Formats: sequence, C-alpha cells, structure tokens
Amino acid sequence: MEFAFSDQQEELRRSARRFLASASTPARVRGVMETELGYEPAVWTQLSSELGWTGVTIPEAYGGLGMGYLDLYPLMEEMGRALLCSPFLSSVGLGANALLLGGNEDQKERYLPEIAAGELTATLAYVGPRGRWDAGTVEASYHKNNGGFLLNGTKGFVIDGHTADLLIVAARLPHSHGREGISLFLVPADTTGIYRTWLPTVDQTRRLAKVELDDVYLPDEALLGPEGAGWPLCERVIDRAIAALAAEQVGASERCLEMAVEHAKTRTQFGRPIGSFQAIKHKCADMLMVVESARSAAFYATALAARHDDGLAEAAAAAKAFCSNALFECAAENIQIHGGIGFTWEHDAQLYFKRAKSSETLFGDATHHRARFADLVGL
Repeated sequence: MEFAFSDQQEELRRSARRFLASASTPARVRGVMETELGYEPAVWTQLSSELGWTGVTIPEAYGGLGMGYLDLYPLMEEMGRALLCSPFLSSVGLGANALLLGGNEDQKERYLPEIAAGELTATLAYVGPRGRWDAGTVEASYHKNNGGFLLNGTKGFVIDGHTADLLIVAARLPHSHGREGISLFLVPADTTGIYRTWLPTVDQTRRLAKVELDDVYLPDEALLGPEGAGWPLCERVIDRAIAALAAEQVGASERCLEMAVEHAKTRTQFGRPIGSFQAIKHKCADMLMVVESARSAAFYATALAARHDDGLAEAAAAAKAFCSNALFECAAENIQIHGGIGFTWEHDAQLYFKRAKSSETLFGDATHHRARFADLVGL
C-alpha cells in the first residue's frame, strides 16, 4: 500500500479548500451554530449538487461519481479544518454506507440517487439513551405485526437525527441480548410515531438528536439486510464512518497547529516572539508529530475501507483512539499557546476544543476503542 495521495486527490483537496474558505468561514460557522437546523441549505446544495461531494463514494449506477472511499479522505480533512457544519458525515459516512453494504437492489435504487444528489439526508440511529457504543446500547425493540414490523424505544445522540429525511434504526427482538437479535430498518422521518428532539451539546458545530419510536409500523421491505444480522452490518458501517471521522479530526488537528504557530510568530513577550522560546517550540514540534502520526492512522483505515480489506475493524479502532487523542491534544495546546484569550467566546480556538471533545466521544472514546482493538487482535 502506497501512503500517498494521487494527483486527482490532491486537486480535490485544493478545490475543497478554496470552496470552504468562503463557504465555511468562522463568521458563517458561528451563524450556523445559532440555528436549530445546524447547517446552511445553500452551502449543502453547492457541495452536493454542484460539487458532487455527496456522490463521491456512490457508484455511477446509483447516481454517484463512482470514486473510491480514499477519495473521500481529502474532503473530510478539509471539512475538519474549516469546521464545516453539515449533515455530510451522517448522510455519506453512515446513511449511504449502510445502504451500500446492506441494501438490496430496490433499496439502493430508491435512496442512493437522492443521497448522491443531496436531495435526501440520512443517518444511523443505533445508540440508546444511556450512550453506550457497543451492541448493548441497542435497547429499542421490534416485533412482527400484520406482515410488517412494529418498533418501539428511544434513540439518543443521533447525528443530525432531528433533520435527516431517512433514519436507519437498529432495534432488537424482545428478550435478545448482546449482538444477537438486532436488525436494521429504513424509516422515513415522516413515518407516524416518530418524534425527534434536537439535543443542545457543548459542540454546536455538530447536531445530535433524540429519536423516540412509538408503535412505528414498517412494511416488510423496510428491513435492511437479513433479519437478526443487524449488528455485524452496523459495525461495518460504523468502521467506515470512523475512518471518515478520523480524517476530519486530522484536518482539525492540523488547523490547531497552524493557529498556534501563527500566534507564536506574532505574539511577543519580553521583547521577542513567544515562538522563540524553547517551551513553545517543543509544544509546536510535539503537535506536528501528533498530526502526522494521526494522518497515517486515518489514511490506513480509509485505504482499507476503500479496498474492502480484512483488518478494517482493527485499523478503525486504532485510528479512532489515536486521532481522538491527537485532536484533543492539539486543541488544548493551541489554547495554552494562545493563553487566556484562547478560551474566550470571541476566539476560534475554543470552537476546535469543543469539536475535539465531541468527536472524541462520538462512536466511542479512545478507551473504548483501545479495548476493542485488544479484543480484535486477541490480547
């Protein structure tokens, strides 16, 4: 495996940076943060229908661009740098992947072209109200009813769950436990019995929601993948979403490093730039090492996802653990180098720190994934 981006991928990165330089400025990010929707529809239309980002990993047969999963990497890095507020991770990283990996031909033809065009947003609702990230988190239940299924329960921390047009819901058979008895269902958001509530969180640049299911009836064709085999499918989807999130974390980490270096060059103390002090030099050097190491971990996980290779689960767990720590460390050091102003509302450093904390816990924190990695490799 060659750890290098192609010329096409580098051009994709440059075009993304040019677009986000105006579409996701700090002022626009702060404006979106104040809305319940959580993103700008005009920007979403541009990046989806005009730039085609939402169709990068979707095959041409379903209206996408038919590119590889690794082509998504530079886009996610740039989105992380710019703190783009959008339902991209939920729709592409979760929704589209669930359909690509588990959907039948009819389901793919029905939903994927709309996702590729940015006309439909989707997300995965699998976490229960207690916030666990393993199979035990699936507490919502289902049973067969009148030739279909009846779902009940509550989902918490659903990415963009209050605005998504399509919910992919994990539910289990009554009295089942652990990984057994879990199935995934395609649930249009306007289905009777669905109640959605936006959950304000510390990171206002990414929206989470609570979804309640009250006797939600679904036809038989709403089942995604084989009945009872939902958790292995769910894990495969999450691993691919983790690879995308890790790339986003790398981009945000690199931006924190750049902000710290820029400040160290211009902020003077005792008549000289603080960047000339050895302690600050060491902090910046350590941040650079962390960023480049995180990039390698995220690249490897994304490359395995692109090639559908064995070992993705281990690579995704390692990338999530390392990249989560990397972003948190870089965001924290950025604030330390800026001093007290770094954590004020007026400064952008605090936005990256809050994104670091929310991304750290999303899909499970570093401790969870280190334990998962140890289990996967038999330690």
